[in-house]
Amino acid sequence: MAGKYGPKAQKKMEKVMHEWKHGELKSGRSGKKVKSRKQAIAIGLSEARKARAKVPKKKQPRTSNKKKKSKT
Repeated sequence: MAGKYGPKAQKKMEKVMHEWKHGELKSGRSGKKVKSRKQAIAIGLSEARKARAKVPKKKQPRTSNKKKKSKT
């Protein structure tokens, strides 16, 4: 059975998490230091997707299929 992440994606994540641990990881536009572990993971996965590595698709927000009540 194939794993969720490919070797290219794992290398990319390893690099990003190393930068984050050493305080070298910066966010995109603002260039501020990334302090959050979750944000570091998100950046790593994003970079891996851009590099066409094997990464699962982003989770899509669930939409409710409830009917709207009509006032009569």
